[in-house]
Amino acid sequence: MNAFLASIGYEHWILHLLLILPMLAIPLVLVMPMRMARWIALVVALVELVLGLGLWWAFDPSNPAMQFTTDLPWISAFGIGYRVGIDGLSLMMVLLSLITMPLVVWSSWRSVDTKQRGFFALMLALKTGMLGVFVATDMFLFYVFWELLLIPMYFLIGTWGSSNRLYAATKFVIYTFIGSLLMLVAIVWMVTLVGQETGVYSFAYDHLLNNSAVLEDSGAWLFVAFALAFAVKVPIFPFHTWLPDAHTEAPTAGSVDLAVILLK
Repeated sequence: MNAFLASIGYEHWILHLLLILPMLAIPLVLVMPMRMARWIALVVALVELVLGLGLWWAFDPSNPAMQFTTDLPWISAFGIGYRVGIDGLSLMMVLLSLITMPLVVWSSWRSVDTKQRGFFALMLALKTGMLGVFVATDMFLFYVFWELLLIPMYFLIGTWGSSNRLYAATKFVIYTFIGSLLMLVAIVWMVTLVGQETGVYSFAYDHLLNNSAVLEDSGAWLFVAFALAFAVKVPIFPFHTWLPDAHTEAPTAGSVDLAVILLK
């Protein structure tokens, strides 16, 4: 299996395909008849699952470094790049996302009976956001995917939720957005401090990690900023009050994604 995957250059394209395929399918889902739209969403989810399972065989558990890595320039003036890769932990989360999504899409065929095209398009966007969070090795790219999760979840809860869906959706976005702003400030501050010391301003995770000694004086408040951002998203008491509303008001598919993936 490893020899076959290596022969087709699997490690060079798999992460890019997993990220872009759902986004390419969204226009098709939106213009096709409703019956066809749900089939497209399911087929995309199944194709990604089959292709993504190769990560299990191609991944080298004896190698502690990031694998399947790509580092391409994006906004070079600010040290931002398209940087992706996976380690052992993110591998598990990627596989969990790939396994869960076909089940969520299929289970929604009957439970979602209105605006199906919009629903399945949002599910595909949500999938790209989830996978992006797990594979991004650029802190700005990570933040983009982190925020991308908010948009489809807001509309999934607010459109297909129960009677108090708008209240639950708005509360979810406000809580998580405030936490995200703290994280963004912390990320920019880290890049600034490391850049001033090294002369290289980069959002690359490995660059920040290799120069983490520069951040010792600011370590306490950086930790607090990240901890608060994750405490809201996880969530941890006392930042958990959005969760009961979101879970009870969200459609089944949204609740599954919240419980199985987003809260991890």
